[in-house]
Amino acid sequence: MFSKTIFLVFLFGLFSANAQNDSITKIDSTSHHLKFNYKQLIIPSVLIGYGVIGLESDQLLSFNHQIKAEVTEDIDEKVTIDDFSQYAPAASVYALNAFGVKGKNNMRDRSIIFLTSYVIMASTVLGLKSISHVERPDGSSNNSFPSGHTATAFMGAEFLYQEYKDKSIWYGIAGYAIATGTGLFRIYNNRHWLTDVAAGAGIGILSTKIAYWINPYITKKLFKSSAESKSTSMIMPFYNGQQYGLGFAKVF
Repeated sequence: MFSKTIFLVFLFGLFSANAQNDSITKIDSTSHHLKFNYKQLIIPSVLIGYGVIGLESDQLLSFNHQIKAEVTEDIDEKVTIDDFSQYAPAASVYALNAFGVKGKNNMRDRSIIFLTSYVIMASTVLGLKSISHVERPDGSSNNSFPSGHTATAFMGAEFLYQEYKDKSIWYGIAGYAIATGTGLFRIYNNRHWLTDVAAGAGIGILSTKIAYWINPYITKKLFKSSAESKSTSMIMPFYNGQQYGLGFAKVF
C-alpha cells in the first residue's frame, strides 16, 4: 500500500511540474502587466481540497490510517533529510544565479517574490495548524495539518519553475521531484498524514503563484523609480517546523 502511494504521489509531483504552463507575463523594469488564468488554480485547488475534505471524510481518514499502518510496520528508522530538502528548491534559484545561470528576475525582484510567497505560505500554514488541531501520526502534537515542510518545499519548487521555465523545464521537474520527496519523507517519518502533505503542497504552489501575480503592484509601491539600484538586498526566511525567522543580506 505505501509503495503504491509513493508511486502515485511521485507521478503527481512530476505532473505538477509539467502541467503548469501558465500565462504569467514576464516582469521586467519596463512592464508591469500581469495576466491571470484560472487554470493555474486547478492543481493547487485539487491538492488543498483533498486535504480539507480529508479532515472529515471517513474514507480518506481510513486511507490515512492504512498508510500509517504500513509505515509503522515496515519502517524502523527515521530519516531526517526532509528537514533540509524542504529548502533545496528555493536555494537552488540563488545557487544557479550565483553560478551564472540567470533566471527570469533580478536579485531584488526575485527576493521580493520569494519573501512574499513565504509570508503567504507561513501565515496560511500556521493559521490552519492553530485551528485544525489534527493529531500527528506519531501522537507527538496536535498541529499536523497541513505539512509545513511540504508547503515550504513546493513553494520553492514553484519558485524554481517560474524562474527557469524559459531556460529548461527540467529545472522545474527537479524542484518538484525534491518537493515530492520531502512530502513522502514526512509520511515515511510518521510525522504527517497523506492529507497533510497534499494540502501543504497545494498551499506552497498557490503561495508562489500569488506572489508572482501581485509582485508588479508590490514593486510599484516599494520602488518609485524604474532605474536599477546600485545595491540589492535579500531577505531569506526559514521555518523548520518549530522555529522561524529571517536572515538579511545586502550586496553593494
